[in-house]
Parts: sequence; structure tokens; C-alpha cells
Amino acid sequence: MRLPEFVRTTTFRWTLAVAGAFVLCVVVLFGFVYWQTATYMTSTFDALLTGELQIIAADSPERRLTQIDNRLRNDPRRVRITGLFAADGHRITGNLESVPPGLVPDVPANATIVRLDNGGREREKVRVVARTLQGGEVLVIGRNVDEIAQIADIVRRGLALGLLPALGLALVIGWVLSSRAQDRLSEVNRKIQRIAAGDLRERLPTHGGNDPFDQLAVSVNRMLGEIETLIQEIAGIGDNIAHDLRTPLTRVRVRLERGRERAQTLEELRTVVDQSIAGLDQSLTIITALLRIAEIEHSRRLEGISEVSLVPLVREAGDLYEPIAEDKSVTLKVEATEDTTVRGDRDLLFEAIANLVDNAVKFTPAGGRVELSLLRRGGESVVRVSDTGPGIPETERDAVTKRFYRSDKSRRTEGLGLGLSLVAAIVKLHGFRFNITTGPGCAAEIVFPRAH
Repeated sequence: MRLPEFVRTTTFRWTLAVAGAFVLCVVVLFGFVYWQTATYMTSTFDALLTGELQIIAADSPERRLTQIDNRLRNDPRRVRITGLFAADGHRITGNLESVPPGLVPDVPANATIVRLDNGGREREKVRVVARTLQGGEVLVIGRNVDEIAQIADIVRRGLALGLLPALGLALVIGWVLSSRAQDRLSEVNRKIQRIAAGDLRERLPTHGGNDPFDQLAVSVNRMLGEIETLIQEIAGIGDNIAHDLRTPLTRVRVRLERGRERAQTLEELRTVVDQSIAGLDQSLTIITALLRIAEIEHSRRLEGISEVSLVPLVREAGDLYEPIAEDKSVTLKVEATEDTTVRGDRDLLFEAIANLVDNAVKFTPAGGRVELSLLRRGGESVVRVSDTGPGIPETERDAVTKRFYRSDKSRRTEGLGLGLSLVAAIVKLHGFRFNITTGPGCAAEIVFPRAH
């Protein structure tokens, strides 16, 4: 027969295991209490019986009979056992039919005897001690030990009355917890099936209790949000790639077709081929830039990590772009006096700074000014590249670091829209910060919190 669903859950099984451990502990505790109580009562009985035996055995024969008679007469609870027997085993007096076999003199022991009194013959379990007197008589003193058996019954009833309701309550709690967990897991499974079917907008349910389920759901929902964002970005990037590659490839195709139809000389054909190669180079540049960004974003570690001095790095970038700025009639000023060292990949950091300078020079009109500086601010080192170009609107500040994004002001300027994406990826990989200031002109900063 198939067990109910909640019985087969881990929660219910753990509840049973805990309840079983609790029952075992209680049984052991009650057993210890009973054993200690029984041991204490038995030792008390043994001391009383041995004391009475010594007192009666020390008296004269006449007084001995009187004491035995008094002992039995003053026993309203009928718990005392006394017998005096001749050397041949004949009973002289007392309420004991015969001497129990196997007794060791002066050593208390448990025995089953036959009691003789006004109620007739009755078998009882007693605690007795015996001694052989000078005349050969045998004196037996005993006591009924039904109290110990009654204590055992009390313990058993206490266990039954206490453990059975507790065990039943544990089962009910296990059923409730298991059902709640099962209902919640079923709800989570339904959500997961929808997510697996492609609905990435779906989220796991939370109840606001900050329990492990909620913490897990919050983490998974955060992960789903990141995945949804990444997929949307991938879809957008795919569209942008298709758009940005389609234009140069279409131009290449059109030029080749026209060259095939119109070229009359070898020189004209070479011109067409050169233009086509330039278009293909542009496409390859886009693909290379994308692969470079993906390589940086998915790096698990920095391969060339070391102590990097920023002053020579900044000056090297300035020296590289100074001729380009001069050709465009743009003033490039480099200011890096205070040496600062950071931990990172020197080549990647140079690539990031060079891309910032390249953007600034590219978008600054003739007669403009670009400043590349290394400064100290609030205990942090900052590489700052500012220009007098058209600037970036406030609404586009976050968008310019996305791949292929081109501001309306930069549509007429050659470029792929990947420079700032590359900078953002390098800065994120190192754990630094990248800031862009909007307004007249533009200022881009790489902040090094751990610089020293």
C-alpha cells in the first residue's frame, strides 16, 4: 500500500526521528528513576530486616516467641513475614509455612513463600533473611515487597499517560509541518516549471518571514532578475550586432557588385577591393572588440596581477594620444605628479585609460581641450579624463557603458560604441569604480579605493 505523500517527506521523517529520540530519553530517565528507587527501598528493607533478625535472635527462647508474636500482631498491612523452625524443619511459630530454599545465613534475598494466617495459605514474593540459632532452630524474618512492584506500575502508567499524548502531538506537528512544507514546495515547483518554460518574469513566492525558504527564494529571485537582464542585454546586443554588421557588409556587397559591373581597368577594380577590405576590417574590429569585452567580463581571475604604478601609466597614455590630438587641433594636457600604486593587470588598466583618452579626443571638436590627470581625493586615487566636447546628457549617463550605444551627438563620429563598455568591464573586473559626470563637456573617472 502506498503511504500518504506527507509521510514520505523528510520533514515528517525527521519529526518521527526526534519524537523517537525523545521517547527513548524519557524511557531511559524513568527506568533510571525506578531502578534508583527500587535499589534504595531494597537496601532500606534489608537494613530493617537484618536489624530485627539480630534483635530477635539475641533474646531468650521465651522472649523470642513473644517478640515474634508481637511482630505479627502489630502488622495491620500484612506485610511482615516471620517464622521459627526446628532443626528438622518443623515450624514452631510464625506465619511462614516453610524455610525458603537456597538462603544464605544473614544475607537478604528475594524468595517466593507460602504465607499462613487467618486468610489461609497465600503465595507471596518477599524479601527475607535467615539465621541458624544456637539450638539448631532457624529464624526467618521477611517483608512483602509489593511496594516495589507498585512503583513499577506507577512508572509504566506515567510513561503511558505522558508519552502517548506527546507522541501523538509530535505526529500531528510533523503532519502540519510536512503539509506546509509540501504545499510551499509544490508552489515553488509550479513557479519553476513556468520559469523553465521560458517565463523569466516569474518569481518564486516569499512570505516575508525571513526563514530559510524566504532567504533561498530571495536569492533565486535575484539570480533570475540578473538572468533576465542578461538575456535582454544579449537580445539587444544581438540586434545591435546585426544592425552594425549589416551596414558595412551591405556596403561591401554593393561595392563588389558595382565593381564587377562597372570596373573597366585593373586600377578601378583594386580601388573597389580596397574599399571592400576596409568594410570587412570594420566588421572584424566590431567582432574583435566584442570578444575582448566578453573575455574581460568572464575572467575568473586577473592573469597579470601585480603592483602597478599609475604615474607612468597615465603619462604613457598621454604620449600615445598627443600626436593624434595635435592632428585634430585639440590640446591634450597630462598632469600626474603624485605617484600611486595599485594592484591589477597593467595592460588592462592601460587599455581602460587609453580608451577614455581616445573617446575624449575623438568627441572634442578642433580647438578644444582634453585633460588627463592623476589626483588624490578623499584618500582615494582617481584617474580623470575631461574634455570640452558635447558632453553626455543626464538621461544617457548609464546607457553609454552598454555595448553599441551611440549618443545622438556622436552619430556622425566614427566609432563602434564599445569603448566605454570595455572600460566598464575592466574596472568591474578589478573591483574599482567608474564614474561619468554629465554637463558641458564630459569627465570620466576611474577611482582606485585601495591605492597606496
